[in-house]
Amino acid sequence: MKKIRVDLDLCVGHGRCYELAPEIFGEDERGHCRVHRTKVDGEDVALAFRAADNCPEGAIFVEADDGSGEG
Repeated sequence: MKKIRVDLDLCVGHGRCYELAPEIFGEDERGHCRVHRTKVDGEDVALAFRAADNCPEGAIFVEADDGSGEG
């Protein structure tokens, strides 16, 4: 299981994340990233990493889930 975090101060709304992984990401009213699911596993982990790797601002972070239930 991985946890997804987005730094909204870095996001400027290119939209690559929700184009590449609409199951995980969406857009807010300004076109900036909105995370639908903060935790992913299985094939969705690869989608999350693909979105993070393609974010021009490096605003998406895919991290180990510490199991705390937060987020």
